Amino acid sequence: MAQISRVLHTSFLPHFPQSPLPPSSHNGASPAVPFRYRTRSSISSSPSTTSRASEARPIPWGCEIESLESASALQQWLSESGLPPQKMAIQRVDVGERGLVALKNIRKGEKLLFVPPSLVITADSDWSCLEAGNVMRRNSVPDWPLLATYLISEASLMNSSRWCSYISALPRQPYSLLYWTRSELDTYLVASQIRERAIERITDVEGTYNDLKVRIFSKYPQLFPEEIFNMRTFMWSFGILFSRLVRLPSMDGKVALVPWADMLNHSSEVETFLDYDKSSQGIVFTTDRSYQPGEQVFISYGKKSNGELLLSYGFVAKEGANPDDSVELSLPLNKSDKCYKEKLEALQKYGLSTPQRFPLQITGWSLEMKAYAYLVVCPPNMSQHFEEMAAAASNKSTSKAGINYPELEEQTLQFLLDCCESSIAKYTKFLEVS
Repeated sequence: MAQISRVLHTSFLPHFPQSPLPPSSHNGASPAVPFRYRTRSSISSSPSTTSRASEARPIPWGCEIESLESASALQQWLSESGLPPQKMAIQRVDVGERGLVALKNIRKGEKLLFVPPSLVITADSDWSCLEAGNVMRRNSVPDWPLLATYLISEASLMNSSRWCSYISALPRQPYSLLYWTRSELDTYLVASQIRERAIERITDVEGTYNDLKVRIFSKYPQLFPEEIFNMRTFMWSFGILFSRLVRLPSMDGKVALVPWADMLNHSSEVETFLDYDKSSQGIVFTTDRSYQPGEQVFISYGKKSNGELLLSYGFVAKEGANPDDSVELSLPLNKSDKCYKEKLEALQKYGLSTPQRFPLQITGWSLEMKAYAYLVVCPPNMSQHFEEMAAAASNKSTSKAGINYPELEEQTLQFLLDCCESSIAKYTKFLEVS
C-alpha cells in the first residue's frame, strides 16, 4: 500500500536516522491487476548476480499471492477479532490475483471498512517477544526498520503470534524490485531513470539490515538468531512495507499496516484513500463512485508515474491506462556555453543543477522544464534574464503567468527535441540488444 500524505523519498542512512517512505501522495493498497502488467524477478544465477540472489529463496511463511484459502482464514479471523460485517469479500480477480469485491450495492460517498485500531499494526504494537521489542525501543530504532523487524519476529512465531492469520495471507514473495538482481536491473531498466533509484533502494535496505545486525542483532543472538533475522527475511519484510504500509493523517501521521484494507487494489480512475475516522473509531475510506455486487472495489495509490509504481509496487500500468504516467527527461547545460559559469550560478542560487531532470508527460512539458530550456539556449546578450529563467525553472518565480520568450522559442523546442531523441536512443539500443 502507498502512503496517504505526500512525502519525499530520502535514503536509509546508517545509525538509525528517521527512515524514509516511498514517494506518494495518497494511500493505496495491493496492486490492481486490470490496469498494469505484473513483474516478477526470475532470480537468475548469472555471474553478475550478487550473493543476495542466493538468499532470495521463498521464506517459510506467507502464501502464494493468489491464495484464497489464506484470504478466507484472514477474513474469518478479522471478523472474530472485531471487524464489523463488510459489504466486500476477498475474491480472485482477473488473472488469478486477489481483491475486495462488492457483495451488495455500494453507493458513491459511502464509508467502508471500519477496521478498528486493535487490528492495525503500528510501531506501538505489542511484541509477542516482549524482550525483543524492548531491545529495539531502547535503541531508538525508527518506525520502518522497527516494523520490518517486528513483522519478521511475529512471522517466525507462526501460530503463537496473534497476527498469524494476517501474516499467512501475505505474499511469500511480494512483487518488488527488491527481489531483482543487479543483472536484471541492468538488463530491463537500462534506459530507465528508475534503475538508479531501484539500486539505491536495494542498497538502503541492505545497509539498514547490516546496521541492525552490527548494532543490535549480533549483541542479542538469543533474541535475533541469524537463521531468522537475515537479509532474505528483511527483503521480504521491507517488500511488504513498501507495498502495504499507509500513513494515517488523522492519527498524527502514524504509519501502519492495515489488515483487510491492504487487499484493496489500485485504479487510476479513483481518488479515494484510507484514513482514521474519529466518529466511527476505525480505518475507513469513502467511495468516489458506486459499485454493483460482483464489482471489484478500488482505492488509489496516488498520482504516480509507471516508474514510481514499479519502484514501490512491482507493476506498471498498461499503455494509456495511467493519466499520470511520465518519464524524467534530463536537460544538460553545455560546458562550452560562453555563459556557462553565469548560468550555473543562477541555477545553483535556486537549488538546481546540471543536468537537471524534469517529468515529461504525454500531455507535454511543464513550465519549469521550458524555463530551464530557455536558460540553456539563452544568448549572452540576454544575460539579464538568466536569474528570472532559473527562478521559473525552480518554481520559485514570483510571476504566476510564467515566462515567454518568442525569440527563443524555436531554439528551445529544438533543444528539447534533441534531449528527447538522446533519451530515446538509449531505449533503441536496449531494444536492439534484447
